[in-house]
Parts: sequence; C-alpha cells; structure tokens
Amino acid sequence: MSPFLEARPARQGQQCRVAPSALALMESARHGLAAAEDEPTAAGRYVAAHLAALRAAAAIVAVRAEPAGRRRRPQSVWELLPKVEPALREWAAFFAAGAAKRAAAEAGLPRAVSADEADDLLRDAATFVTLAEGALGLPGWQQLLPLPTAG
Repeated sequence: MSPFLEARPARQGQQCRVAPSALALMESARHGLAAAEDEPTAAGRYVAAHLAALRAAAAIVAVRAEPAGRRRRPQSVWELLPKVEPALREWAAFFAAGAAKRAAAEAGLPRAVSADEADDLLRDAATFVTLAEGALGLPGWQQLLPLPTAG
C-alpha cells in the first residue's frame, strides 16, 4: 500500500498524490477550526483560526513546492503560497496581513482583537481550509475526518 492518498484534483482529471504529512496538516487545520469554535475568548478564537489557515497553507506548499537548489532567505508560508497556488494569492495576502494581530493576541495584549474580528476570521479561515482541500484535490475530505463534537 502506498504511503500517499490518491485523490482527484479539483482542476484536472489526473490523479494526484498527497503525502501523509500534508494530510496531517489538513487534519490539524480542521481540528484547529473546531478548537477555535470552542474557544471562549476572542483572542483565542482569532489565534486558533489563523493557525488553522496557516496549517492548510503549509499543506499546499508542502505538496506543491519545488525543492530549493540553493540557499535562500527563509520565507513565510504566506509568501510561498502564491508561488505554488496563484489562485490563493489574495488569501495569502489577507492572512499575512493578520499575522501581527495574531501575534498581539498570542502575547495577551488586551483589545488585540474584538469578538467580531475573531468571528469573522474564523469564518474566513473555514472557507480557506475548504479551498485548500479543493486545491489539493480533497473536496469533501473533512467528511472523512469527523470533527470531535462537544458532548
């Protein structure tokens, strides 16, 4: 059995392979969204939602990036994402712009994010994770990995 999941890409009729590490990142992104929904504070929701989107972007970069032949300066996943998936360029810019706000929320700064900002980011992150699944040829993949429900 291959260590890769066979999936149909959303754009093409060809089969693609998704490494287990990328699948783990997508699973982590989905679980991060669930954790964000359960987070009682706006800062916690914002941070968890932003990190979920970051993991989904990292999965795409892990699958699509070409190995670097020579040493280059480190780049963030938000810089790399548009290079490997141009259709997600605006999303990358959006989440890159929110990185400083996430850092402020992680640092515990009061009023770093409002409840509305956190709720909006959670909705945007959920949309982005779904788009990332589609970009990897995993539409509906979240149905294969049920999220834990609060009991």
